[in-house]
Amino acid sequence: MTSAASNVKGSASRAADSKPLEYLARGGFIGYGIIHLLFAWIAFQVAFQGSSQESDQSGALQSLAGNGFGKTLLVVIAVGMIAMAIWQAFEAAIGESGEQDRAAMAERVLSGARAILYLYLAWIAIKVVQGSNASMGDKSQSQTSSIMDNTGGRWLIGLVGLVVVGIGVGMAIYGYKKKFTKHLKTGEMAPGTRKPIIRLGMAGYMAKGTAYAIAGILVIMAAVNYDPEKARGLDAALKTLAGNSWGVWLLGLIALGIAAFGVYCIAQAKYRKV
Repeated sequence: MTSAASNVKGSASRAADSKPLEYLARGGFIGYGIIHLLFAWIAFQVAFQGSSQESDQSGALQSLAGNGFGKTLLVVIAVGMIAMAIWQAFEAAIGESGEQDRAAMAERVLSGARAILYLYLAWIAIKVVQGSNASMGDKSQSQTSSIMDNTGGRWLIGLVGLVVVGIGVGMAIYGYKKKFTKHLKTGEMAPGTRKPIIRLGMAGYMAKGTAYAIAGILVIMAAVNYDPEKARGLDAALKTLAGNSWGVWLLGLIALGIAAFGVYCIAQAKYRKV
């Protein structure tokens, strides 16, 4: 039994070390960066121009669907996201370093969550190419409304909101403490490159963490007030900020942070340990 498990793990490890998969995953980081740069641009428009466009990753992908080049780029992004999902699935299965301590196990859980996220973004990109109006916000609102109709549903939605707040706070701390640097090949960076990339990562993770925490608070409010419209994820969070005079400037800062994360993702294409 142990031998069979070792063989499976060895096969998975060899597959994870595949050069084609590595190149595709690195290309995926560029696609992921483009998604966040578009996401940041939409957030700026929501803040200062009152745009009603979907202000989350699905809105960023929708913005590419207007022409042939954009649809080609969506296909490339979908392939990259699938490659990243496969790579993170392998990391979840075998671990990045082979260690089995608590920190390593937590990292494997995070890898599993990332795999699901990348696969979901790939699915949205494919749906957009096919002409579907794939909206994360609409889907979240519809599912929340359905769950709330069931006994105990509002408690479950409230719990989900607490989890999302926790993810947001954790993401902000992850960025502030520069924990993401353990995944980077910092030794290969020139001194003039290392510091800016780390600062971009810090700003990006803290901005995304803030946005997720606000989204989680709105989900909790949706459960308390029986208002599924508030449970539209990042879209509701950013548009709620845009509806307040002070929130516009906070949204502008978050948009800058998300743009920083986009540039950081593109830098990961070269410097991420894959």
